[in-house]
Amino acid sequence: MGMTALALTGALLMLLGIVALCGLLLGYFAQKYKIEGDPLVEKIDAILPQTQCGQCGFPGCKPYAQAIAKGEADINQCPPGGQEGVEKLAELLGVEPKPLNADNGAETPPQVAFIIEDWCIGCTKCIKACPVDAILGSNQKMHTIISDECTGCRLCVDPCPVNCIIMKPRDQKWNWDKPQDPNHPT
Repeated sequence: MGMTALALTGALLMLLGIVALCGLLLGYFAQKYKIEGDPLVEKIDAILPQTQCGQCGFPGCKPYAQAIAKGEADINQCPPGGQEGVEKLAELLGVEPKPLNADNGAETPPQVAFIIEDWCIGCTKCIKACPVDAILGSNQKMHTIISDECTGCRLCVDPCPVNCIIMKPRDQKWNWDKPQDPNHPT
């Protein structure tokens, strides 16, 4: 019995050592190859237009993507993404596309905010409302839009107390509206 008990104890210790080594290796590889976030949420979020406008009923594109991935929101709630966005989401998720939900707003072409600088009083309300920091200016100074950063969400329009912010189609070229001086031909 002495030799068998010793062999059994040795085998048991070896088995425990192998289990401990496997546990350490699993822990190491779990950390090394860990995936941050939900890959499905990331794919959905990549399809969304990143306007952060809230028209979908969520505070931004990422929360909307999370709700879609959990099955808590439908794929047709994003007016800036339009019908094309709905179809891309349907294809990704393997579901039938639906028409854009009119309760969330109508599809519009991409827009950009524009500040009529002569009217701006420098109140900074638009800066506070902008979810992507696309407005440049300071208190009591004229503001301007960084058009390449503007997502066209319209969240800056309503807070403006002097209505100096308008939305323009993104692809529209700037028109200086210079008056023509008959004495100075151009």
